[in-house]
Amino acid sequence: MQRRFTLKALTAAIALAGFSGLSAQAADTIKVGVLHSLSGTMAISETVLKDTVLMAIDEINAAGGVMGKQLEPVVVDPASNWPLFAEKARQLLTQDKVSVVFGCWTSVSRKSVLPVFEELNGLLFYPVQYEGEELSKNVFYTGAAPNQQAIPAVDYLMSKDGGAAKRWVLLGTDYVYPRTTNKILRAYLKAKGVKESDIDEKYTPFGHSDYQTIVADIKKFSAGGKTAVVSTINGDSNVPFYKELGNAGLKAKDVPVVAFSVGEEELRGVDTKPLVGHLAAWNYFQSIKNPTNDAFIKKWSAYAKAKKLPGADKPLTNDPMEATYIGIHMWKQAVEKAKSTDTDKVIAAMAGQTFKAPSGIVSKMDEKNHHLHKSVFIGEIKADGQFNVVWKTPGPVKAKPWSPYIEGNDKKPDEPAKK
Repeated sequence: MQRRFTLKALTAAIALAGFSGLSAQAADTIKVGVLHSLSGTMAISETVLKDTVLMAIDEINAAGGVMGKQLEPVVVDPASNWPLFAEKARQLLTQDKVSVVFGCWTSVSRKSVLPVFEELNGLLFYPVQYEGEELSKNVFYTGAAPNQQAIPAVDYLMSKDGGAAKRWVLLGTDYVYPRTTNKILRAYLKAKGVKESDIDEKYTPFGHSDYQTIVADIKKFSAGGKTAVVSTINGDSNVPFYKELGNAGLKAKDVPVVAFSVGEEELRGVDTKPLVGHLAAWNYFQSIKNPTNDAFIKKWSAYAKAKKLPGADKPLTNDPMEATYIGIHMWKQAVEKAKSTDTDKVIAAMAGQTFKAPSGIVSKMDEKNHHLHKSVFIGEIKADGQFNVVWKTPGPVKAKPWSPYIEGNDKKPDEPAKK
């Protein structure tokens, strides 16, 4: 009996020691969630953001970690499946116990996870331009609001330098970001005197691949006067759309297309020679020349080659990568300022954080509205798939999450409600 008790006690002691060791080991790291589609229609855009987070984590860990602890990434694949984003977000926060999540691309994925982050008081850094009309205590938006991308792009196309467009095709993927952005742009264009008959709005589903009829319609519409296309097509549908533009001989000098979701990565699989002169509006381009960007590109190139990433022979950087990189470094700074990973303490410490951005500015997190102050650049596609910057703002622009072109927004608060 005594022997049985001793064995039982010894087994329990070993189990307890093992458990304590695991707890101590877990306590030595800070878990970071990575919530990006690595398969499905959005993988073309999101996979590289997962790798950007992992690169930044390696860099931070090599420099001593955060508060002396190493960061431990927890990567999940929501597979371009919007309800699955919410399930994976809940898993990261409740099972994996991550301190922060970097993720989402589409607004429908962000809208899917938002109730989870608010319910569980988690922290999400969202790195992509979006339609605004949202302000959550639990989200930091490191991509552009409409006044930091969509509105300046339209202003440029209306100007003499941009071709003085009079007619507009608003073409997007059928979900919340394109529809809300186009609602804002339609109201803005009308405020600028554009007639209803001079605006054509079109949508295609995610993964759409046949753009022959749509491009033919654009060509026909453009016969009625100087026309520009504003594209909010997302994901891998951009490849067949741009191929069809080339096939139809629709050149930038005739009908310029400005895209809000096409960067260097999306152009990787396209013959860009017929697309020369078409435009994209972003807050960063790889082609921007300054020492901070040179270092960022060099760092990414070395990482891509070391990890044998797809396309490592031609490493590309883009705007959402920069926004991801800024976000994780600002989070690190906020944790160290707060001396804690507690969500509420980190949120308070994020206000006013700054970081020297590859775009060439000192990027600043607004003290109130959880958005970055960002410079705006408009670039022309070059034959090599890079962009030549043709227009930029004189300096950083403060985000306006609530567009003044949507009725009732003047009464909405400019900071998130404390829950």
